[in-house]
Amino acid sequence: MGVILHWFLPTNGDSRTDLSLGNAVGAAGSRVTETGTERAPDIGYMGQIARSAEQLGFAGALTPTSSWCEDAWVMTAGLSQVTERFKFLVAFRPGLMSPTLAAQMAATYQRISGGRLLLNVVTGGDDVEQQRFGDHLGKRERYRRAGEFLHIVRELWRGEPVDFAGEHFDVRGAQVIPAPVWPQIYLGGSSPDALEVAASYADVYLTWGEPPAAVAEKLDRVRERAKAAGRELRFGIRLHVITRPRAEQAWAQAQELLDGLDPAEIERAQAIQRASQSEGQRRMSELHGGRTDALEVSPNLWAGVGLVRGGAGTALVGSHEEVADRIAEYHELGIDEFILSGYPHLEEAYQVGEGVMPVLRRRGLLAGS
Repeated sequence: MGVILHWFLPTNGDSRTDLSLGNAVGAAGSRVTETGTERAPDIGYMGQIARSAEQLGFAGALTPTSSWCEDAWVMTAGLSQVTERFKFLVAFRPGLMSPTLAAQMAATYQRISGGRLLLNVVTGGDDVEQQRFGDHLGKRERYRRAGEFLHIVRELWRGEPVDFAGEHFDVRGAQVIPAPVWPQIYLGGSSPDALEVAASYADVYLTWGEPPAAVAEKLDRVRERAKAAGRELRFGIRLHVITRPRAEQAWAQAQELLDGLDPAEIERAQAIQRASQSEGQRRMSELHGGRTDALEVSPNLWAGVGLVRGGAGTALVGSHEEVADRIAEYHELGIDEFILSGYPHLEEAYQVGEGVMPVLRRRGLLAGS
């Protein structure tokens, strides 16, 4: 299978200089309003990004979930009406709605969009953020609940009435109007509980951008669990990207972003990240350890984003050829889907679409080329 490239919709704001915008850890996040240097996540700007990414050849875009973001379901349903082929990977938290309602929403979304919904299940790695939504379960319990949720949803997608009584859900005679094509389920996480749920219920397992050896080890563990469950998964990776025609231009841009960070902001973000219960967040934080002088943790893999941004904290940095090299390296490990982002997301989509994609296409790596 060839490489599939997705982009990202920054639904709590965008900027040329602030790496913390679009923060995945709600306790450290913010919601911007339109200023001279920051862009509010209104439907017009999100539409600009989505339409540009579609025109450039990206398959779709991830839309995040947090208390600082616009709601992903509502935003992308609107954007589906101003795009034609572009798919939307909607991040949502299974503990905040019933599985029957989620299946019904997915079916409706597929009908109005022409089958362009993908689902990113996020169990939530931060208790403080979960409690904002009234969810007081611990991390392990959230994964058990996610397993029950996905079991029910997949049963509903068979089109028959569903009865289920579990630890967290009790549905009786549940049924939804079938969609023409049901969405693929994407799920990430680094803890044993996350790997187990992904192996049992996901179509695509997502990892954050760690050095290739660490990613390979994680994928092998997922493969083992999936094989035990009689299933086979595809794999994706979430990365930021800073790419330019010449490597020195890309690294200069990375340095400019780093120079714009306030040390107090870094310390605040690091304290929040240390308090997170997420195993993936712990692994991201260990890559840089809060230091700013040793951020290239693997060739062309820069951990500077993670100094202030929770969640995915690494970026591919380099020339278009070098970034294509690193994508090819991850692809050789078995990763087919790449969810990329850059600051600001409109302009950086063009850097990837007009710079990296042609290199991948020439090498015969890009899906559909």
